[in-house]
Amino acid sequence: MRSQLFATKPLQLLLDEMAGEHRLRRVLGPVSLTALGVSAIIGTGIFVLTGIAAHDKTGPALMLSFVVAGVACIFAAMCYAEFASMVPVAGSAYTYAYATLGELLAWIIGWDLLLEYAVASSTVAHGWSKYFQNFLDQLGVHLPAVLTNAPFDYHPDTGLLALTGTWFDLPAVVITALITVVLVIGIRESAGFNAGIVLFKLLVVGFVIVVGAFHVDPANWHPFAPYGLTGISFFGKTLFGQTGVAGEPLGMLSGAAIIFFAYIGFDSVSTHSEEARNPQRDVPIGIIVSLVLCTVLYIAVAAVLTGMVPYDQINIDAPVSDAFRQAGLPWARFLISLGAISGITSVLLVMMLSQARVLLAMARDGLLPVEFFGAVHERFRTPHKATLVTGLFVAAVAAVVPLRVLAELVNIGTLLAFVIVCGAVLIMRRTHPDASRPFRAPFVPLVPILGMASCALLMFSLPAENWLRLAIWLAIGLTIYFSYGRHHSVMAQYLRNEMRRHGVSPAGAPANKTRL
Repeated sequence: MRSQLFATKPLQLLLDEMAGEHRLRRVLGPVSLTALGVSAIIGTGIFVLTGIAAHDKTGPALMLSFVVAGVACIFAAMCYAEFASMVPVAGSAYTYAYATLGELLAWIIGWDLLLEYAVASSTVAHGWSKYFQNFLDQLGVHLPAVLTNAPFDYHPDTGLLALTGTWFDLPAVVITALITVVLVIGIRESAGFNAGIVLFKLLVVGFVIVVGAFHVDPANWHPFAPYGLTGISFFGKTLFGQTGVAGEPLGMLSGAAIIFFAYIGFDSVSTHSEEARNPQRDVPIGIIVSLVLCTVLYIAVAAVLTGMVPYDQINIDAPVSDAFRQAGLPWARFLISLGAISGITSVLLVMMLSQARVLLAMARDGLLPVEFFGAVHERFRTPHKATLVTGLFVAAVAAVVPLRVLAELVNIGTLLAFVIVCGAVLIMRRTHPDASRPFRAPFVPLVPILGMASCALLMFSLPAENWLRLAIWLAIGLTIYFSYGRHHSVMAQYLRNEMRRHGVSPAGAPANKTRL
């Protein structure tokens, strides 16, 4: 019998779940799905992380960092689109891994996705807080200093953590609570709210590119790559490129690993497959269109930002609006800050929306308590309890953990998820060659292999402590799986039923003869 740990979930079983009473409401079309992708991609990446990456890691070579990260994402996006068209249910990479790699690896990727979306949401909430405070400052309103930031911060110049003198980040907590309420009300209302924000956000990004282009000084692009064009390390040992004070790699590739966070929105589209009206067609459209559009905008904004302000003078908390202030356009700060606030709000909405869907998918499989995380509100048809837990976690982390620590932590989880999805496409092509694939990733096996290689390269370009944090998170997850998930797994019950149907005793069956 095949061990439960490596038993894959049959495709038909996944599709049957969509007919159950806990199915989510299908209300999203291609425009709404693309808007969700754009909403999640454009926000913190443009308005916050560009400052950290350019100032600390890349200089003007940030433009190339966005190209590298975008190419890696395109490979992964093709693989996500294929799976989303095959298995249009909630869960994203977790569900895909369960169908191809088995329960244990599915748990690992699901737990990893929880890290990705939860920490990404906390990062976004922190960025929203900074722009909101910048906006209030322009109105002459100032919050008490002790309620404006995390109580400690990481300083790359010294490689040490230092106290900030504050208690916690109150605006980050408030916006998280408001978004949680919106998400509990319903996906249709959330999507409509999101679409309006996306339109305004795109107008502001267009304003930044067009107006900012007239204030670009090409001299600011020299040197183009002050930290070099590499920045590759292996578990803390820099192989190619410069090394920072704390031993972290510096350079264009290192910057690509940091700003990779900016692209995670496209995979959140796949978590809403179960809520798409025509998922086989609309989800691939949403994934690919949102990714290509946002990559072009990212490169343009990076060029404008580093051309307006010398890279070492970029403000890491509110880089875009502050660049216009330094360029002598203080009147533009108001519009940009307002656009950043609304844009980052939509990112937070999509990230938290996706987190609750992953929890729902894992609970359906029995790996988390289904009575709680699998509960769907009778009126709103949303996973309201999972959403509330997500809101509490995001608010707590955003209140006390600094931006630099959050940004790097979420990237390694995202990259690991992409590596697994690309590998799963290769496996699925061999194990289920005749399965219906309304969208097929082109040039297989080349595209999945390039996706795995490029994402793995960026993983090794992150500082070593990120690997340690990932290992700790996965250790916690494996403890939960072996103490709870394995014993309550729906797959375990499915295996026992199959064994009884074939007249085999569950307790005495050999471990290498089960066929699902």
